[in-house]
Amino acid sequence: MAMQVKAPHGKSPAPTINVTPLVDVVLVLLIIFMVVTPLLDRKFWVHTPKQEKVEVTQPDESEAPLVLRIGAGGEFEINGVTLTKEEFLQRLPRMFAARSDHVLFVSAVDAVPYQLVVEAMDLAREAGAVTIAPLTKPLGAEGS
Repeated sequence: MAMQVKAPHGKSPAPTINVTPLVDVVLVLLIIFMVVTPLLDRKFWVHTPKQEKVEVTQPDESEAPLVLRIGAGGEFEINGVTLTKEEFLQRLPRMFAARSDHVLFVSAVDAVPYQLVVEAMDLAREAGAVTIAPLTKPLGAEGS
């Protein structure tokens, strides 16, 4: 083999890097990491709250939700029982006194004036309703 000291046409020799030692070092490091990685003990300390299992009981029929329906003629109906305004004022506080929750669902026919619906909700609030929820669909209706 012959070695040229001077490049042809008067150009100086181009420096080249010998990458063989670099590749050897990288392969040795790769083998070391492949051997050491499975030996590492990875533990994450996660503190989760204790789960309390509570038995859920179905409410009996006496705890059915109170639904106030206001008809087109302005009549009040609570869970299917038609009441006058005076009976409504007398019976609703007793109904709430017998219940653990004080939730009233309100539904009205489209023909009912808005003022009558608001007055009914005000009367229900005075009678002891804590939560008054207007219904946009009939109670128990399926679909979206």
